[in-house]
Amino acid sequence: MDTTNTIDPRVFPPTARRGSSCGELKLGEIRATALTAEFGSPLYVVDEDAARARAVEVRTALQREAARIGTAATVYYATKAFLCIEVARWMAEEGLAIDVASGGELAVALAAGVDPALIGFHGNNKSEAEIARAVAAGVGTIILDSEWETERVARAAAAAGVQQRVRLRVNSGVHASTHDFLATSHEDQKFGQPLAEAPRLVSDILQHESLDFVGLHCHIGSQIFATDGFRESARRLLGVYPELARLTGRDIPELNLGGGFGIAYTSAAADEAPAIADVARELADIVAETAAEAGIAVPHLAFEPGRGIIGQAGVTLYTVGTTKTVQLAGSDAAADPADLGFSERLYVSVDGGMSDNARPALYGADYQVRIANRASDAAPALVRVVGKHCESGDIVVQRDVLPGDVRPGDTLAVAATGAYCWALASNYNYVPRPPVVAISGGSARIIVRGDTEAELLAKSVQDAPVFTPTTNGATK
Repeated sequence: MDTTNTIDPRVFPPTARRGSSCGELKLGEIRATALTAEFGSPLYVVDEDAARARAVEVRTALQREAARIGTAATVYYATKAFLCIEVARWMAEEGLAIDVASGGELAVALAAGVDPALIGFHGNNKSEAEIARAVAAGVGTIILDSEWETERVARAAAAAGVQQRVRLRVNSGVHASTHDFLATSHEDQKFGQPLAEAPRLVSDILQHESLDFVGLHCHIGSQIFATDGFRESARRLLGVYPELARLTGRDIPELNLGGGFGIAYTSAAADEAPAIADVARELADIVAETAAEAGIAVPHLAFEPGRGIIGQAGVTLYTVGTTKTVQLAGSDAAADPADLGFSERLYVSVDGGMSDNARPALYGADYQVRIANRASDAAPALVRVVGKHCESGDIVVQRDVLPGDVRPGDTLAVAATGAYCWALASNYNYVPRPPVVAISGGSARIIVRGDTEAELLAKSVQDAPVFTPTTNGATK
């Protein structure tokens, strides 16, 4: 069956569909070409209604299952996936807390009017200024990533005359089945402290009256489909809770299992993400079982999904500039089943690339692409969508199958770009970052302005004062 025109609802936003006349893609009842005509190309499009609905679905599932096992859950939106003032507002309005990982992300959340008590502050190298600002703002929880941060947060809280809630980030040693750069809980990486060190580190935290230790935090990776890793990670963390309870003289009230819930980026069977209701039920059962084995009360749970909320809500629109066909050697095609037996590949160059989506270049992420301005009954062709940057690794879609008549001027839609695309965007080759447009109820509006060449040029300083140090270190 020819699926080259199919808009897969597992990958595209729920409102995406083909129009009845020429088969043009519509997003929230708005034609793709109408969006690019109004806002330009490339263009990030985020379906606000889909993002809000997914936030409610995830929060409800996790909180419902927590209640089933006799506890409660706080669901943080992991803003590193995609953050702007509008998105922070959406998440807060839908009942989610907010997870930030830098002073800049904290500033956005505060500017959005998020209650500081509902903000968790991550990061492996928070500056003293960032910590002081977070404490002064009343951030609900700061996640300690090192011994250095224990001292820094304690000083800042003491200076502010408050007791700051803190969690300790640990590595459970569980390596989720994902790309090495996405896995965040094996020992040889920058985040967190070894789990075996938790009792000693918690003892250090307890020496500071300005700190309130509320539990452990662990994040085992990203783009996770199976719950096996969560099961083992929870078992290991809760295994040390009895010892931590003896140190503190009370039950440890919270456990944060992180996020990393995967989404489908393509229609491939291997890319099938489990339903959040199933994931939530399994996670709740895991926690209940391991808490019973450890002989402790089930703690308040916390989770930090980002991609799992915003990823599918995003689509990036591009315009085709050039195409070229290359022959694939017979042996090469046979050696790579993903090339589906095609003897040639069509390179399709678009007006963006790794500056608006760095994920394929960073860790080989794959995406699904469709012609957006029309449907076509042309014979299918194996395509590789590439960008305009001066890098051979500037690939937007490694491989997909499109109608073979894809040509210059066509609009392409790349699905599931809501997470880690705008957030990782750059100005490589002095290419302006595209704007972000939110669609809702048949209308569209800019929620993040794109760059202009004039703004990029304005950053180049030509007449700045010259710094000339004297021999004693003073400035003339």
